[in-house]
Amino acid sequence: MKRRSSTTRENLSRLTTEQTNLASTDLDLKSALEVVRVINHEDAKVVDAVRGALPQIARGVELIANALQRGGRLIYVGAGTSGRIAALDAAECPPTFDVDPRTVQFIIAGGPAALAAAVEANEDSRDLGKREMAKRKPGRNDVVVGIAASGRTPFTIAAIEYARSKGAQTISVTCNRNTPLQKAAQLGIVTEVGPEVISGSTRMKAGTAQKMVLNMLSSGAMTRLGYVYGNLMVHVTPRNSKLAARSVSILQQAADVGTEIAAQALRVAGNSVPVALVMLQAEVDRREAERALKAAGGHVRRAIAAARSL
Repeated sequence: MKRRSSTTRENLSRLTTEQTNLASTDLDLKSALEVVRVINHEDAKVVDAVRGALPQIARGVELIANALQRGGRLIYVGAGTSGRIAALDAAECPPTFDVDPRTVQFIIAGGPAALAAAVEANEDSRDLGKREMAKRKPGRNDVVVGIAASGRTPFTIAAIEYARSKGAQTISVTCNRNTPLQKAAQLGIVTEVGPEVISGSTRMKAGTAQKMVLNMLSSGAMTRLGYVYGNLMVHVTPRNSKLAARSVSILQQAADVGTEIAAQALRVAGNSVPVALVMLQAEVDRREAERALKAAGGHVRRAIAAARSL
């Protein structure tokens, strides 16, 4: 047992995310302003780290968009901070893009309880990772994204291996290169953010990098699918007063009309922003707009072009 623990420590020490950050030496002796300056200076490195992975992220976007277009799913899997960031991105997709909650899913080691409290022991179980992924029945139309700063979390690695064995496309998101998770996946996205300000606390720079990457993967895929028009989230669902006001504003900008016309179109469209936009841009009625959107698979710009040609 001691030998295994020693080996684990040695393996961790080789990871850049686990090394000591010289920029934050004697952090506990600094003033509050000095502490946040150090953190801010280190955070600035995250953008460059993510920029270096843009070609791989773009490949991931295309894989996900193609899968969703075939009726497949995007399934995130992670443990601890990585799992919570995955849960956040999955939860935000339905209200932002009006997709079915089953379209973008997450698996976190320890289950929903791990969202609010640490359940670290579960992340070491390969059996649990395989079992939780098996429950989702991954297949050829799905993309499974494994997230782990270290790239060595057994739960996540086993989940990715199982998904890949069932024909799913697999992507890894790590902050260390040449890790077991990267090798288990077909596409590796690596953001080398370096040592953390607080050594080993990968909820910091590594977590920020992961959040940025997942934002790009989901938002990029939804944009490619036409759920964004220009830079407007035209598939938003006006479920409350804030979103209702935002929907009207989106229609005003996208169709270059006044508030009253936008609001009226939204009412006639049954509170569907995409339908209202197609109606306004193509000058068609609700039924024709709905037909065009269905034929275009929800791709708003293509639906407008098709409705105009009627």
